[in-house]
Amino acid sequence: MFRPKLPTMPQPTGLATPPTLVEPTSITPGTPATPPAPAAPAPSRTTVQVTPGTAIALVGGGTAVVLVVGAVLVSMLLAVAITGVSVALVAVVLRLLVNDMRKGR
Repeated sequence: MFRPKLPTMPQPTGLATPPTLVEPTSITPGTPATPPAPAAPAPSRTTVQVTPGTAIALVGGGTAVVLVVGAVLVSMLLAVAITGVSVALVAVVLRLLVNDMRKGR
């Protein structure tokens, strides 16, 4: 069940062609190639300049994102903790009720 099944190699069918003989050829020197024309310079990109105002805005925005994500994660953790405590209390109450029913009270 856990062993992989390897595919079988197919057998060749029909006539196989014999290998062909490749004759060596001589290399004749050609005319020297002209050097390629220099490429046009790429258009310069606009550089992003960060002013003190934009730096403060970026830091403020990043801080806000971190605080919002942190608040969401903490609230989710708190919801899980409250759910766990409430389930534990329900289990204790049910156990007490079952014990009282067994004793016949």
